[in-house]
Amino acid sequence: MSADLDLIADDPDLAPLWTAIHDRLCSGQAPETIAAVRVPTLPPAGIATLRSWLDTTARRRSVRSAVAVSATGVRVPLRELLTVLGLTAEDLPPLVERAVGRPVEDRAADRRTAATLRQELWDYTSRALPHLPALVARMRAAGVADDDAASIRRLVDALAAATSQLPHSPAVSLAKLSHDCAGDPHYFDLDTTTGTRLAAAIAELAGRPEPSRPDLVRALLADYGVIADRLSATVLLYQVQAVGDGPVDRRLREAATPVALTLLDLTRTPPTLAPQVLTVVENPSVLEAAMACDSPGPLACTSGQLGSVDHTLLQLAVDQGIHLRYSGDLDGSGLRIAEYVARMYGAELVAMDASTVQDAGPEPSSVPLGPAPGAGEETVWDALRAGGRVVFQEHDAVLRQVLGQPVSPPEAGR
Repeated sequence: MSADLDLIADDPDLAPLWTAIHDRLCSGQAPETIAAVRVPTLPPAGIATLRSWLDTTARRRSVRSAVAVSATGVRVPLRELLTVLGLTAEDLPPLVERAVGRPVEDRAADRRTAATLRQELWDYTSRALPHLPALVARMRAAGVADDDAASIRRLVDALAAATSQLPHSPAVSLAKLSHDCAGDPHYFDLDTTTGTRLAAAIAELAGRPEPSRPDLVRALLADYGVIADRLSATVLLYQVQAVGDGPVDRRLREAATPVALTLLDLTRTPPTLAPQVLTVVENPSVLEAAMACDSPGPLACTSGQLGSVDHTLLQLAVDQGIHLRYSGDLDGSGLRIAEYVARMYGAELVAMDASTVQDAGPEPSSVPLGPAPGAGEETVWDALRAGGRVVFQEHDAVLRQVLGQPVSPPEAGR
């Protein structure tokens, strides 16, 4: 029979057939080797069309159709169909490309090429980083997408250059090392995957477990002459009593307002703290409230998520026998941070219990409660869930407990 191939290709009732054939061709199967194709579903009109082409008078008399329908789909004899349509196996790819609207691509060949390229990448990585077999294995286990190969080669080259110069003497900044080895001062920033890889590389060279706390990561790098930023992040201290002779001790004693200490301050000239109860809070607004009501208690503020400077202060306080109290926002992230500080540094949690939530009233804020944090006492979360709102540190119910006295209302006009 003669066939209008454009009409056949555009027939929506036959679209599942052409898609199934397209998938077979893309799997790498040659057109001439496909004897039949199974289509998961085919409209009744499509089945009827195929049977009108393929079923002979003899088949009809024996009630055996060439197009077999079963629970697993519809089986279509492809070679017979091509013969009936007056087509050859070579005509099949352009027909299904026209019908499906996508070119036939040999995905199997593409996968083989990609596998070869990945193997070449890991061979290159092993040659470039022979001194870091554990890191190479870790990177390989993480896998690589086809479009990631160039970025991984860049990382490998940067790690090879960075680790070949260790330890640095004199010390070099992490930004300078990143610039010289990767052309970008932020390439090895410690909050990036590339920075994590550098830390893992140095830990492997040192024969140490890879540290998880940011202050310990920085300490590891410093041991090898790489100094991560020690100046931009600060922790605020207010009315903290220091008894040492160093410059930070003197700043703390002389200050009438909160003092911002950098990581450099706390590591190069750490203060010697007098015995005291140090309350650590999450938000600088608590220090503002303390100044407004003349609260005498020593306070430190981490400004939310704990960074290296915060961990360093907390560890210094623990090492010097300081009793720590901690208070944060009563929400998911606040409870997670509080649980960590209590567990790692033995801090007493303040204003982070169910009674504080109840004291805050039925509408403590306008911010709805997010998902459960997976930390903190269940009773606290139950109380928060009952109100459905976050309790922030700015609420008087929290400030009264943290500061240990009534909170003065704002002056008029302020």
